[in-house]
Amino acid sequence: MSFEYAPVTKGLMTGLALTSIVAGVFDIKHYFHLQLVPHISKYHQYWRLGLHNIAFANSSDLFLAELILFQNGVQVERCFGSLKYASFILVSTLLSTLLEFIALLLFHRVGLNHLSSGPLALVFSVLYQYARIIPPVYEFRVFGLALNNKSYIHALALQLAVARLPGSGATALIGILAGQMYRSDLINLKSYRIGLTTVNFATRFIRPYLGSNRPPRRSNRAFPDTSRRGAGVGSSQSSQSVQNEEVVTTARPSSTNSSRIRATAAAAAAGAGGTAAVRDFVQGLTGRGDGTTAGVRIPPESEITELTNMFPDISREAIIGALQRSRNIEGAVETLLSSQIESVH
Repeated sequence: MSFEYAPVTKGLMTGLALTSIVAGVFDIKHYFHLQLVPHISKYHQYWRLGLHNIAFANSSDLFLAELILFQNGVQVERCFGSLKYASFILVSTLLSTLLEFIALLLFHRVGLNHLSSGPLALVFSVLYQYARIIPPVYEFRVFGLALNNKSYIHALALQLAVARLPGSGATALIGILAGQMYRSDLINLKSYRIGLTTVNFATRFIRPYLGSNRPPRRSNRAFPDTSRRGAGVGSSQSSQSVQNEEVVTTARPSSTNSSRIRATAAAAAAGAGGTAAVRDFVQGLTGRGDGTTAGVRIPPESEITELTNMFPDISREAIIGALQRSRNIEGAVETLLSSQIESVH
């Protein structure tokens, strides 16, 4: 999993981590605490309603929230799109803040006097969207209990909800209610979008500091790269092994210019003819002097010349190896194209 196509989730997670760390380092976490009595009822500090959503009070809540957002927020943003997802975060935060204030007013007499610091309601609102739009990948049973791949995330969310009862539990329920209200579109919340000015500002001044969102590049080689492991033995031996290395990859061929190369290769294969020199070379490679090749195709010289002109940067030995492994010249072109695509990326 990566942050590909999920810059808003990456920015949200980075911002929460920075604000929580800064609040702890400078010992200002008490400003993010939300309590009806006496903060709001006596001192009228209504700014705490919005400020308590900026940072978490401790590292354990921050860690669990980051795990949930990484597993859920990335997939929800890919389904929504970054603009709709950012609008959902803003709407859900405002709606949950209003519901938290109403809950404090209604239930403070039964023990609900304070709420946990941090955007806990937003985390559960995202979790609700994830539960509704992302289907489970697999299911399993533990002692007869049916579970799926989402059960791990639900276990983390449950731990976050019961960490500091009753405030954490009430905030979790409020977040789920806010997510349900957004999805049901009772008051046309889903149609709201953040303004273009805000989007341009975030794209220009915030997104460059988040770094690249591309996933890590994975090798397409079908066999281990033994030439790199032997690089420390000797540079000449390593370079010789790289030249003699046969290109065998599992990458899909690129569509760019592939039709033109296939047409050229097919035209070259139509008038191809074999030569004795190539046959002797193949017999030397296979170690068979009886004229048989045990299923190894003998490429004609015309095919080797054609592919050498197409791929001047690839050695002759690698081209011959690709032709031997392929049924025709088109298959060899596919193999060599895949190797060049891998080297570029």
